[in-house]
Amino acid sequence: MHFTSEQRLDDGVLERTFTLGDIPGILWTPPSASASAPVPLVLLGHPPLGLNKMYPRLADRARHSAAEGLATATIELPGSGDRPRLPSVDRARAAMRRALEAGEPVGDEIIDALVLPLVDLAVPEWQAALDALLSLPGIGGPVGYSGGMISIGVRLASAEPRLAAAVLFAGSFIPRATFEEARRVTTPLHVLLQWDDAGNDRQAALDLFDAFGSEEKSLHAHMGGHTGVPRSAGAAAVRFFTRHLK
Repeated sequence: MHFTSEQRLDDGVLERTFTLGDIPGILWTPPSASASAPVPLVLLGHPPLGLNKMYPRLADRARHSAAEGLATATIELPGSGDRPRLPSVDRARAAMRRALEAGEPVGDEIIDALVLPLVDLAVPEWQAALDALLSLPGIGGPVGYSGGMISIGVRLASAEPRLAAAVLFAGSFIPRATFEEARRVTTPLHVLLQWDDAGNDRQAALDLFDAFGSEEKSLHAHMGGHTGVPRSAGAAAVRFFTRHLK
Protein backbone atom coordinates (compact mmCIF):
# COMPACT_ATOMS: atom_id res chain seq x y z
CA MET A 1 0.00 0.00 0.00
CA HIS A 2 1.37 3.37 -1.06
CA PHE A 3 -0.21 6.62 0.15
CA THR A 4 -0.40 9.25 -2.57
CA SER A 5 -2.03 12.23 -0.81
CA GLU A 6 -3.55 13.32 2.46
CA GLN A 7 -5.70 16.13 3.77
CA ARG A 8 -7.30 16.99 7.09
CA LEU A 9 -11.03 17.70 6.62
CA ASP A 10 -12.74 20.47 8.56
CA ASP A 11 -14.09 18.04 11.17
CA GLY A 12 -10.61 16.67 11.86
CA VAL A 13 -11.01 13.50 9.79
CA LEU A 14 -7.79 12.49 8.02
CA GLU A 15 -8.43 11.53 4.38
CA ARG A 16 -5.64 9.69 2.55
CA THR A 17 -5.65 8.35 -0.97
CA PHE A 18 -3.59 5.25 -1.70
CA THR A 19 -2.78 2.64 -4.28
CA LEU A 20 -2.67 -1.07 -3.57
CA GLY A 21 -0.72 -2.37 -6.52
CA ASP A 22 -2.66 -0.71 -9.35
CA ILE A 23 -5.89 -0.36 -7.34
CA PRO A 24 -6.79 3.17 -6.14
CA GLY A 25 -8.40 3.63 -2.76
CA ILE A 26 -9.23 6.10 0.00
CA LEU A 27 -8.84 5.79 3.78
CA TRP A 28 -10.58 8.03 6.31
CA THR A 29 -9.56 7.96 9.98
CA PRO A 30 -11.14 9.83 12.91
CA PRO A 31 -9.05 12.25 15.01
CA SER A 32 -9.12 9.73 17.87
CA ALA A 33 -7.18 7.06 15.94
CA SER A 34 -3.59 6.46 17.03
CA ALA A 35 -1.10 3.65 17.37
CA SER A 36 -1.90 3.45 21.07
CA ALA A 37 -5.67 3.66 20.52
CA PRO A 38 -6.51 1.86 17.26
CA VAL A 39 -10.08 2.09 15.98
CA PRO A 40 -12.45 -0.33 14.21
CA LEU A 41 -12.66 -0.29 10.41
CA VAL A 42 -15.61 -0.28 8.00
CA LEU A 43 -15.05 -1.17 4.34
CA LEU A 44 -17.25 1.06 2.16
CA GLY A 45 -18.71 -0.75 -0.84
CA HIS A 46 -20.18 1.14 -3.79
CA PRO A 47 -21.66 0.47 -7.24
CA PRO A 48 -19.31 0.21 -10.25
CA LEU A 49 -19.61 3.89 -11.22
CA GLY A 50 -16.05 4.99 -10.34
CA LEU A 51 -14.62 6.48 -7.17
CA ASN A 52 -14.62 10.02 -8.58
CA LYS A 53 -18.37 9.92 -9.19
CA MET A 54 -19.09 8.17 -5.89
CA TYR A 55 -16.74 10.33 -3.79
CA PRO A 56 -19.34 12.77 -2.33
CA ARG A 57 -21.54 9.94 -1.05
CA LEU A 58 -18.59 7.89 0.20
CA ALA A 59 -17.03 10.85 1.99
CA ASP A 60 -20.36 11.66 3.66
CA ARG A 61 -20.66 8.07 4.91
CA ALA A 62 -17.04 8.17 6.08
CA ARG A 63 -17.51 11.36 8.07
CA HIS A 64 -20.62 10.04 9.81
CA SER A 65 -18.68 6.91 10.74
CA ALA A 66 -15.69 8.93 11.95
CA ALA A 67 -17.97 10.88 14.29
CA GLU A 68 -18.58 7.54 16.05
CA GLY A 69 -14.87 6.68 16.17
CA LEU A 70 -14.80 4.37 13.13
CA ALA A 71 -12.23 4.40 10.33
CA THR A 72 -13.49 3.71 6.81
CA ALA A 73 -11.84 2.73 3.54
CA THR A 74 -12.83 2.00 -0.03
CA ILE A 75 -11.17 0.77 -3.23
CA GLU A 76 -11.97 1.14 -6.92
CA LEU A 77 -13.88 -1.82 -8.31
CA PRO A 78 -12.51 -3.88 -11.21
CA GLY A 79 -13.39 -2.33 -14.58
CA SER A 80 -14.35 1.03 -13.00
CA GLY A 81 -12.77 4.47 -12.97
CA ASP A 82 -9.36 4.44 -14.65
CA ARG A 83 -8.91 0.70 -14.22
CA PRO A 84 -8.87 -1.48 -17.37
CA ARG A 85 -12.31 -2.23 -18.75
CA LEU A 86 -13.84 -5.70 -18.51
CA PRO A 87 -15.24 -6.28 -22.03
CA SER A 88 -17.42 -9.25 -21.08
CA VAL A 89 -19.00 -7.29 -18.23
CA ASP A 90 -19.52 -4.27 -20.49
CA ARG A 91 -21.30 -6.49 -23.03
CA ALA A 92 -23.53 -7.93 -20.31
CA ARG A 93 -24.32 -4.41 -19.05
CA ALA A 94 -25.32 -3.36 -22.56
CA ALA A 95 -27.55 -6.45 -22.87
CA MET A 96 -29.16 -5.61 -19.53
CA ARG A 97 -29.92 -2.07 -20.67
CA ARG A 98 -31.44 -3.29 -23.94
CA ALA A 99 -33.70 -5.68 -22.03
CA LEU A 100 -34.82 -2.99 -19.60
CA GLU A 101 -35.45 -0.45 -22.37
CA ALA A 102 -37.54 -3.04 -24.21
CA GLY A 103 -39.51 -3.84 -21.08
CA GLU A 104 -38.20 -7.41 -21.07
CA PRO A 105 -37.00 -9.40 -18.04
CA VAL A 106 -33.27 -9.56 -17.45
CA GLY A 107 -32.45 -13.26 -17.69
CA ASP A 108 -30.19 -15.30 -15.43
CA GLU A 109 -27.54 -15.58 -18.14
CA ILE A 110 -27.19 -11.81 -18.37
CA ILE A 111 -27.19 -11.38 -14.58
CA ASP A 112 -24.49 -14.01 -14.14
CA ALA A 113 -22.32 -12.47 -16.89
CA LEU A 114 -22.75 -9.00 -15.39
CA VAL A 115 -22.28 -9.73 -11.69
CA LEU A 116 -20.24 -12.88 -11.10
CA PRO A 117 -17.00 -11.71 -12.80
CA LEU A 118 -17.05 -8.59 -10.62
CA VAL A 119 -17.60 -10.68 -7.50
CA ASP A 120 -14.81 -13.10 -8.43
CA LEU A 121 -12.34 -10.23 -8.99
CA ALA A 122 -13.44 -7.78 -6.30
CA VAL A 123 -13.60 -10.00 -3.23
CA PRO A 124 -9.90 -11.05 -3.28
CA GLU A 125 -9.00 -7.38 -3.78
CA TRP A 126 -11.08 -6.37 -0.77
CA GLN A 127 -9.32 -9.06 1.25
CA ALA A 128 -5.89 -7.83 0.12
CA ALA A 129 -6.90 -4.28 1.04
CA LEU A 130 -8.04 -5.53 4.45
CA ASP A 131 -4.65 -7.18 5.01
CA ALA A 132 -2.87 -3.90 4.26
CA LEU A 133 -5.26 -1.68 6.21
CA LEU A 134 -5.11 -3.76 9.38
CA SER A 135 -1.31 -3.48 9.35
CA LEU A 136 -1.48 0.33 9.67
CA PRO A 137 -0.99 2.16 12.98
CA GLY A 138 -4.33 3.33 14.32
CA ILE A 139 -6.40 0.63 12.58
CA GLY A 140 -7.14 -2.33 14.81
CA GLY A 141 -10.50 -3.90 13.97
CA PRO A 142 -13.06 -5.32 14.41
CA VAL A 143 -14.10 -4.93 10.77
CA GLY A 144 -17.42 -4.23 9.06
CA TYR A 145 -18.52 -4.04 5.43
CA SER A 146 -21.12 -1.58 4.18
CA GLY A 147 -23.04 -1.14 0.95
CA GLY A 148 -22.16 -1.61 -2.69
CA MET A 149 -23.23 -4.53 -4.87
CA ILE A 150 -25.02 -6.96 -2.59
CA SER A 151 -23.48 -10.02 -4.30
CA ILE A 152 -19.98 -8.76 -3.45
CA GLY A 153 -21.07 -8.20 0.16
CA VAL A 154 -22.57 -11.68 0.39
CA ARG A 155 -19.43 -13.35 -0.99
CA LEU A 156 -17.17 -11.33 1.31
CA ALA A 157 -19.35 -12.05 4.36
CA SER A 158 -19.37 -15.77 3.59
CA ALA A 159 -15.63 -16.01 2.88
CA GLU A 160 -13.98 -13.50 5.24
CA PRO A 161 -13.90 -14.51 8.93
CA ARG A 162 -12.57 -11.10 9.96
CA LEU A 163 -15.92 -9.43 9.22
CA ALA A 164 -17.82 -8.87 12.45
CA ALA A 165 -20.88 -7.16 10.89
CA ALA A 166 -22.24 -6.11 7.50
CA VAL A 167 -24.71 -3.56 6.16
CA LEU A 168 -26.03 -4.65 2.76
CA PHE A 169 -28.00 -2.60 0.22
CA ALA A 170 -30.67 -4.62 -1.60
CA GLY A 171 -30.51 -2.82 -4.90
CA SER A 172 -28.81 -4.87 -7.60
CA PHE A 173 -29.46 -7.95 -9.72
CA ILE A 174 -28.77 -11.17 -7.84
CA PRO A 175 -27.28 -14.32 -9.42
CA ARG A 176 -28.72 -17.64 -8.30
CA ALA A 177 -25.29 -18.61 -6.92
CA THR A 178 -25.51 -15.73 -4.45
CA PHE A 179 -28.53 -17.33 -2.76
CA GLU A 180 -26.48 -20.43 -1.98
CA GLU A 181 -23.63 -18.31 -0.61
CA ALA A 182 -26.13 -16.40 1.56
CA ARG A 183 -26.98 -19.59 3.42
CA ARG A 184 -23.35 -19.76 4.61
CA VAL A 185 -23.36 -16.20 5.98
CA THR A 186 -23.43 -16.08 9.78
CA THR A 187 -22.28 -12.46 10.23
CA PRO A 188 -24.78 -10.08 11.90
CA LEU A 189 -26.61 -8.25 9.10
CA HIS A 190 -28.44 -4.95 8.67
CA VAL A 191 -30.12 -4.96 5.23
CA LEU A 192 -31.56 -1.85 3.54
CA LEU A 193 -34.33 -2.10 0.93
CA GLN A 194 -35.92 0.70 -1.09
CA TRP A 195 -39.47 -0.57 -1.54
CA ASP A 196 -40.18 1.25 -4.82
CA ASP A 197 -36.78 0.74 -6.51
CA ALA A 198 -37.75 0.21 -10.17
CA GLY A 199 -34.37 -1.35 -10.96
CA ASN A 200 -34.54 -3.90 -8.18
CA ASP A 201 -36.47 -7.17 -8.00
CA ARG A 202 -38.16 -6.69 -4.63
CA GLN A 203 -39.16 -10.33 -4.27
CA ALA A 204 -35.63 -11.49 -5.05
CA ALA A 205 -34.33 -9.13 -2.35
CA LEU A 206 -36.82 -10.55 0.16
CA ASP A 207 -35.91 -14.13 -0.84
CA LEU A 208 -32.21 -13.36 -0.40
CA PHE A 209 -32.84 -11.92 3.07
CA ASP A 210 -34.74 -15.09 3.98
CA ALA A 211 -31.80 -17.19 2.74
CA PHE A 212 -29.18 -15.59 5.00
CA GLY A 213 -27.95 -17.97 7.67
CA SER A 214 -27.22 -15.25 10.22
CA GLU A 215 -28.91 -15.59 13.60
CA GLU A 216 -29.01 -11.79 13.84
CA LYS A 217 -30.39 -10.14 10.72
CA SER A 218 -32.76 -7.22 10.28
CA LEU A 219 -34.47 -5.81 7.18
CA HIS A 220 -35.08 -2.06 6.98
CA ALA A 221 -37.46 -1.12 4.16
CA HIS A 222 -38.18 2.47 3.15
CA MET A 223 -40.67 3.84 0.66
CA GLY A 224 -39.15 5.45 -2.42
CA GLY A 225 -36.88 4.73 -5.34
CA HIS A 226 -33.24 3.79 -5.62
CA THR A 227 -31.87 7.24 -4.75
CA GLY A 228 -34.46 8.01 -2.08
CA VAL A 229 -32.69 6.43 0.90
CA PRO A 230 -33.48 8.68 3.92
CA ARG A 231 -30.57 10.11 5.90
CA SER A 232 -31.97 8.39 8.98
CA ALA A 233 -31.15 5.05 7.32
CA GLY A 234 -27.46 5.97 7.23
CA ALA A 235 -27.53 6.97 10.87
CA ALA A 236 -29.14 3.65 11.80
CA ALA A 237 -26.44 1.78 9.88
CA VAL A 238 -23.71 3.63 11.78
CA ARG A 239 -25.42 2.76 15.09
CA PHE A 240 -25.46 -0.90 13.99
CA PHE A 241 -21.70 -0.80 13.40
CA THR A 242 -21.08 1.04 16.67
CA ARG A 243 -22.91 -1.72 18.51
CA HIS A 244 -21.03 -4.56 16.83
CA LEU A 245 -17.56 -3.05 16.32
CA LYS A 246 -17.17 -1.08 19.53
